[in-house]
Amino acid sequence: MTTTHTRNLWWRHLISFLIAPVTMTLVIPALIVIAAGIRAPDLHSPITIGLVTVGALLIAVGIGLLVWTVALFDRVGHGTLGVGNTLGEPVQLVVRGPYRQVRNPMISGVLGILLGEAAVTASGWLLLWFAVFVAVQLIAIRFWEEPHLHRRYGAEYAEYRRNVPRWIPRISSWR
Repeated sequence: MTTTHTRNLWWRHLISFLIAPVTMTLVIPALIVIAAGIRAPDLHSPITIGLVTVGALLIAVGIGLLVWTVALFDRVGHGTLGVGNTLGEPVQLVVRGPYRQVRNPMISGVLGILLGEAAVTASGWLLLWFAVFVAVQLIAIRFWEEPHLHRRYGAEYAEYRRNVPRWIPRISSWR
């Protein structure tokens, strides 16, 4: 595998982005909305307006965090959010930006989007999808991603893991 940034990554970014975040935050929620017959919120209630406002903020922050982390994977890690050589996983361990506070900011962004969607629609079904997604991520990150990263980056990842928490951000950035 080449370690230069000249790898042609644009199509790999597109495929990995469509496979993961777009499917999790748009396709599956849209299918749930259609299957459950969820309607647009009625904005005549202060509670509904509050839920929509909080949900929209969560979605905006989630999208911002997702875009930021994907850009870091490209610029710093010289790869995509995909796994393996075909999709071009990062060559370098990314420990910049939000990765200095928490090890999984990309998933935090996706969680923000999913929770925001549940709030905007006031949907228990979308809240259930959020809970299922959280449970799957807890298992996948602990038992697949972290061992994979340790094998891939060795001592560098081990030190990072000792100093940066998995989910709850550090108050100060790790250097």
